[in-house]
Amino acid sequence: MSTIKIIPLGGVRENGKNMYIAEVGEDIFVLDCGLKYPENELLGIDVVIPDFTYLEENIDRVAGVFLTHGHADAIGALPYLLSKLSVPVFGTELTIELAKLSVGRNDAAKGFKDFHVVDEHTEIDFGETIVSFFRTTHTIPDSVGINLKTKEGSIVYTGDFKFDQTAIPMYQTDYARLAEIGKEGVLALLSESANAENSVPVASELQIADEVFDTIKYWEGRIIVACVASNLQRVQQVLDAAEKAQRKVVLTGQDFERIIRTAMRLEKLQLPSEDLLVTLKDMKKYKPEEIIILETGRMGEPIKSLQKMANKTHRNIKIEEGDLVYITTTPSIAMETMVAKTEDIIYRAGGTVKLISENMRVSGHANPNDLQLMLNLMRPTYFIPVQGEYRELAAHADLAHAVGIPYKNIYITGRGDVLEYKNKRMSVAGTISAENVMIDGLGIGDIGNIVLRDRKILSEDGIFVAVVTISRREKKIVSKPQITSRGFVYVKASRDLMKESGTMIEEIVEKHLESNDFEWSKLKQDIRDQLGRYLFEQTKRRPVILPVIMEATQRRGKK
Repeated sequence: MSTIKIIPLGGVRENGKNMYIAEVGEDIFVLDCGLKYPENELLGIDVVIPDFTYLEENIDRVAGVFLTHGHADAIGALPYLLSKLSVPVFGTELTIELAKLSVGRNDAAKGFKDFHVVDEHTEIDFGETIVSFFRTTHTIPDSVGINLKTKEGSIVYTGDFKFDQTAIPMYQTDYARLAEIGKEGVLALLSESANAENSVPVASELQIADEVFDTIKYWEGRIIVACVASNLQRVQQVLDAAEKAQRKVVLTGQDFERIIRTAMRLEKLQLPSEDLLVTLKDMKKYKPEEIIILETGRMGEPIKSLQKMANKTHRNIKIEEGDLVYITTTPSIAMETMVAKTEDIIYRAGGTVKLISENMRVSGHANPNDLQLMLNLMRPTYFIPVQGEYRELAAHADLAHAVGIPYKNIYITGRGDVLEYKNKRMSVAGTISAENVMIDGLGIGDIGNIVLRDRKILSEDGIFVAVVTISRREKKIVSKPQITSRGFVYVKASRDLMKESGTMIEEIVEKHLESNDFEWSKLKQDIRDQLGRYLFEQTKRRPVILPVIMEATQRRGKK
């Protein structure tokens, strides 16, 4: 009997960064390799990826990385993983092409070539485990779920999905295959939870397409459509509506254009007519009412680009009187404040804003009814809700219990929790390292909680720098303290504070120079402690205090 372990490295108690490990015997199967974009408290951080330490320690056991779809939350961390481990990557045609684009932009991983294209008919035999795939409905074509068939039963990972009875063939779910997997016996189901607590029905893509067309058809001026780059279904709806409304479409952003061109080359995105797309340069040849600008922004995030357009700082587009800004993505809870501020800026610039979410619930994720249907089709012995904040995982657990799965067989895990199936029973068997790894510029994982804390303090209370030059040999201060402040107080209006601070630093330095056990670290810490207390008493602020102590050296002249 094979020992089975399931370990989430990300994607639980958080949105994005989906990555799960399934161990069957000696083989390790990696399910998705995603990233997430930072929230407000992660100052200056570009993206957050999973911790690969466990995989690095067990590299010889990794059978491969298996991808469900081409969004950043499923493939975004792949370049960082492949820069450390050279393991096979499996995915559907479009997913692999988008993964290649992502990997090709990373200098450390761009030489990687071990990609393998699969589809819903593919079965890969790894001895103790047979890996197969099943088609699902999401906002991007070629989305699949993953089935790991073992002697103990199947381990099924749904990836992102929803059920839409009106989906076109390219996006349709294979219901027969789901029922077949469930009939064969599912040991454990890992199912997404992003929409588990929202009982509002999700609009079908047919309804959304009609809404997009009606909005575009009846607007008399220029339209700027804000869309997530990888939501190819929404892009297709905009292109179709533009063709019907006799408008031309302008694409902005090189990353977006690469995704669109790749999808069109693979026939996953259909261009209604060859002359539908026009360049930014040729846009001036058309009247405003003949143009749609499709904007995704950097990294597929359109909101910040809209702010630049409204503030007249965008490189190519400026929002003008009579423009309609049509936001066709549903903002996350973390983004709602930014969206509200963006709307205000757009109206000030003379534009009008319409959100697709105003009239209907739009989502690429399963609602509670869809989640329960998946549970009934699979009928798993054990259930592990994934892909969501804790409240969403808990709501999904309640949905599973309502369809007959006992709570004792439902596991709401944290990152790094090890679920082990042994002797016919699943249990929590410990934890492994699975911290957030933060990417800032070229730095990978070199930013930790201490640096983030300092950044937070700097952003709130500023910095206070004191430079002193001393002579230890003569036990005196050679140059009086030079004080610089940024983001703390306005120096010209706080001369007395600066003077008193300088005097205090002199007294501290002189005391340490007279001492027989002079230590640089003790001197600097004493300045931080005493000066910090004084500045807080005077201002109720706690700036970062940076004492710079230099030692003067005297060179002997030649005789």
